[in-house]
Amino acid sequence: MNFVPFLTPTNLATAYIAVNFCAFAAFGIDKMKAEAGKWRIAESTLLMLAFLGGSPGAYAGRSLFRHKTRKQPFSNMLHSIAAFQGLLIAGGSGWLLAG
Repeated sequence: MNFVPFLTPTNLATAYIAVNFCAFAAFGIDKMKAEAGKWRIAESTLLMLAFLGGSPGAYAGRSLFRHKTRKQPFSNMLHSIAAFQGLLIAGGSGWLLAG
């Protein structure tokens, strides 16, 4: 089965928006659950959402909800994911511009 027809700019933009919305919402939900002393969203899930392209949503949720801002191991992982994505974007842009 050929999946290339599904990789349209519209579909990619929709997926990007959806994963960022999910990451943003997950930070808000986790903060609400933390304050209520209830079940929490695993840090690995929050980081996976960021890794899948939701870094902007993760940073926005983290900032707005003031959640996971002092957890140094978590912050380091989130920064590493964002840096890796930045390198991929820069490398991909360079590759496209070169040729």
